[in-house]
Amino acid sequence: MIVITGSTGQVGSALAKLIPEATALDRAALDLARPETIAAALDRLQPSLIYHCAAYTAVDAAEEDEATARTVNAEAVAELARWTARRGAKLVTYSTDYVFDGTKQGAYVESDATNPISVYGRTKLAGEEAALEADPGALVVRTSWVISGSHPNFVATMVQLGRRQPLHVVADQHGCPTVAADLAASTIAAVDRSVAGRLHLTSEDPTTWFELARASLTEAGLDPELVAPCATDDYPRPAPRPANSVLISERRAGYGIPQMRSWRQALPGLVEELLTWI
Repeated sequence: MIVITGSTGQVGSALAKLIPEATALDRAALDLARPETIAAALDRLQPSLIYHCAAYTAVDAAEEDEATARTVNAEAVAELARWTARRGAKLVTYSTDYVFDGTKQGAYVESDATNPISVYGRTKLAGEEAALEADPGALVVRTSWVISGSHPNFVATMVQLGRRQPLHVVADQHGCPTVAADLAASTIAAVDRSVAGRLHLTSEDPTTWFELARASLTEAGLDPELVAPCATDDYPRPAPRPANSVLISERRAGYGIPQMRSWRQALPGLVEELLTWI
């Protein structure tokens, strides 16, 4: 049996489309806020493969609620990994560019030193470490800036707001927008090749939030000049963001996993889809 946690989110739903036989686990079936219940829940299901897409992702709220973020992002992942290690099952869990501090000149690879600067980043890194300590055969997929045409995300927000008002968007944060459907396909390819450990999977073509916002408005038939650049310091948030979130992989090619297409190639179809529901 294959199970997917977080199956209503961007990545989980993309995986569910590609693996229709998988069983989706909601909070009632697997409560990540109660790690002590996880082993019993998995004992009932006996999965051979777990795609763990659920997480505490409220980056700013985590600054005031570290206990819950750590429970969900680290302790629950540790329980999943202990179970898969005992049962000989495969665990795939997702992590984030926020495990880095963003000060590197150039893209981050899997072997680069981590140094998270937010509670969210620290708890996700703790989840990575717990997973691989308990189950060295686990796969930890780091990704960034996930977008899709089916769910609320940055692109959808920009198009919605751009219909009504001029926008100021940060131009000093750099990263790789990653298309959820492509990420799901690449993850499955990594599982098929028995990849373990940390693996960076992102779409091609690093950019800024400002550039992504302008491209999104253009594809939606709106005026990109509605978007003006600003600095991160102009809009302080509770959780600091890494200035450089660009991820590349030093491992992917060795396993024969194709590089994902550029987000720019995917954006027209993505915006066309989201315009049907926003």
